[in-house]
Amino acid sequence: MRVALFVTCLVDLFRPSVGFAAVRLLERMGAEVVVPPEQTCCGQPAYNNGDFESARTIARQVIAAFDHCDHVVVPSGSCAGMLVKHYPELFCDEPETLARAQDLAARTRELSAFLVEFGSEPAMGTNFSGRVAMHNSCSARRELGIQAAPRTLIDKLADVERVELKEAENCCGFGGTFCVKYPDISARMVTDKAAAVIASGAEVLVSGDLGCLMNIAGRLERMDSTVRVYHLAELLAGMMDGPGIGEGDQR
Repeated sequence: MRVALFVTCLVDLFRPSVGFAAVRLLERMGAEVVVPPEQTCCGQPAYNNGDFESARTIARQVIAAFDHCDHVVVPSGSCAGMLVKHYPELFCDEPETLARAQDLAARTRELSAFLVEFGSEPAMGTNFSGRVAMHNSCSARRELGIQAAPRTLIDKLADVERVELKEAENCCGFGGTFCVKYPDISARMVTDKAAAVIASGAEVLVSGDLGCLMNIAGRLERMDSTVRVYHLAELLAGMMDGPGIGEGDQR
C-alpha cells in the first residue's frame, strides 16, 4: 500500500515531529510512505478569505502532486477537509479538473480516520501513562464527521485513561484567520476551552489539528497550567519524550 503524506504548513513550519510521528505510524502498519516534494499549502487561507482564484491555483498544484498515490493521509482535519470538501466545490464549473479533485477527495483521509479504517493495534504504542483529554477540531468534527476515530485509538493504549472535556464540541477560538479578525471573541473561547481542559484532570491534551493545539497550549501556559499538549500522532507513535507544544522550539 502506497501512502502519500500531506504534511500541512503548520506541521512543516512549527511542529515537524508530527509529520515524523505520522510516518512512523503508517510504516508500522506496512505502508510505503512517500512525501511528494511538490506539495504546497492546501489553499485554505485563500479559500476562507474569498480569494477563490488563488485557492484554485494552489489546488491544481496539490492535485497534480498527489495524482499517483493509492491513499493521501493528512495529520489535520482542517487541511483534510479542504481537500475532501472544498476542492470539488472550487472546480464545479471545470469538469475535467472536478473529476481529478473528486478522485483526490475519495483517496484522502485524516490520519486518525485512516488508522481506524486500515490500521491495526500493533501500529501504536505510547510511552505515556496517565490521563489524556481529546479536543475535537471543528473541521474534523463538522466537515468530516470525525469524532469516534481518535477516541477509539486512544482507548487501545495500555495505561492511558481517556477523559472527556466539558462541552467538548465547542470551538477553541482559533479558526484560522478568525482569531485575527475577532481577537476578543477568540480569546474568550480559548479561555473557556483551557479551563475545561484543566477541570478535566487530564495530564495531557491531544488533538488532530495543530492550529487548535497551538492556540490552546498558549492559553494554558498563560494560565500557569501544567497540562502538556501534543498532537495525537505523537501520542500514538510514542514520541512524547521531547517538549510539548508551546514548551520549546522543535527544530
